[in-house]
Amino acid sequence: MLYKKILIIISMVTYLFAIDAELDIVRKDSSIPKIMVNVADNTQSKLLAFKIKRLLEKDFLVSGHFVVEQKKINPINSFDTINYTNKQFNKIDLLLNIYIKNKTKNNILVTVSLFDINKQELSLKKIYSISNQNRYPFLSHKIAITVNDYLHAPTIKWMDRFVIFSRYKGAKQSEIVVADYTLTYQKVVVQGGLNIFPKWSSKDQTSFYYTSYNGYMPTLIKQDLYTSNSKKILESNGMIVCSDVSDDGSKLVMTMAPDGQPDIYIYDVATKIKTRLTTYKGIDVGGNFVENNTKVVFVSDRLGNPNIFAKTIGESGVERLVYHGKNNSQATTFKDYIVYSSRETNNEFDHKTFNLYLISTQSDSIRRLTTTGLNQFPKFSADGESVLFIKNYNNRSSLGIIRLNYNKSFLFKLKSGKLQSIDW
Repeated sequence: MLYKKILIIISMVTYLFAIDAELDIVRKDSSIPKIMVNVADNTQSKLLAFKIKRLLEKDFLVSGHFVVEQKKINPINSFDTINYTNKQFNKIDLLLNIYIKNKTKNNILVTVSLFDINKQELSLKKIYSISNQNRYPFLSHKIAITVNDYLHAPTIKWMDRFVIFSRYKGAKQSEIVVADYTLTYQKVVVQGGLNIFPKWSSKDQTSFYYTSYNGYMPTLIKQDLYTSNSKKILESNGMIVCSDVSDDGSKLVMTMAPDGQPDIYIYDVATKIKTRLTTYKGIDVGGNFVENNTKVVFVSDRLGNPNIFAKTIGESGVERLVYHGKNNSQATTFKDYIVYSSRETNNEFDHKTFNLYLISTQSDSIRRLTTTGLNQFPKFSADGESVLFIKNYNNRSSLGIIRLNYNKSFLFKLKSGKLQSIDW
């Protein structure tokens, strides 16, 4: 019976749960630079080189700062010069040339040369070393970031960050995986039993929290990403989930249900003292810090249906934040902004549709971000310009990226299993 209650509460956390942000860059397509990525004809490790090329093209497209030009050109082998007046470079602003040299079986050198066709100059030349070829997606992202920085465009450094997620493998079986944002690179870091709700413990992504249902009671575990050393932080009857971490990593927002009713708690990492924030005799889950960690936004059914509320830490009052929809859940925050998942009741949507919406605590504006499928577990990027989310559609799980300032979204399919929760 207890296990059934746990599953019900987990499913509510999982299933329940631009505005003032104007475009920083407003460009017409004609003014966005056109870039072509080319693999040098005499490169070694051609298969790997073309994998890097394809992922770079994807990075440039996702950034919103480039138009990717794809056409066949004559072989280019030079690192330092090209014939800029060649007709094959018409309508191209930038040419990125890739050359790989094998040093040892696993260690390779990747030389990239960026030619500015308009200025007729070699604008950038850089050599990267990589010892683990499985991590080539992060090499691609680093190259894209370097080219983007050359143009002084808004940062895309978020591309080089890990995504961490829990993936269901079967009944009472899930594993925790770290990946790049395209899911091209994946590495299992926790497996065996039911392990869910991973959350990075700090911005440097060297360790993470997760909930283990493999012992007598649900337990919050902290694990080092690189050594795999782990330690028990807390355990609680019913459920325990770390849903957010303060900017300095000193405090956690927890959902705990020691007496059967889930409430929001603040846990001090240094003192190991937990403070109960909500006392509602119903369901309060999914807390996130907002407004410089002075408030916590959370999901509650205190009005009958799940909705988004906020409470200032140290005060007693609770504020309702969302007046749209009847089933609003799974909020994520960045400064004064909130993205939440809402079940649609409008006839234009399928009855199983959950869409993402963006609001601000400083205004009444609302912006819909998705239109089809089950869109859940939104997470802001570190710079607040992108939102990561889980999309389930036609029995497939995908990782979605919404580029808020560019009105663009992209999906990256999970090849096996089903996504349970994510963080980045």
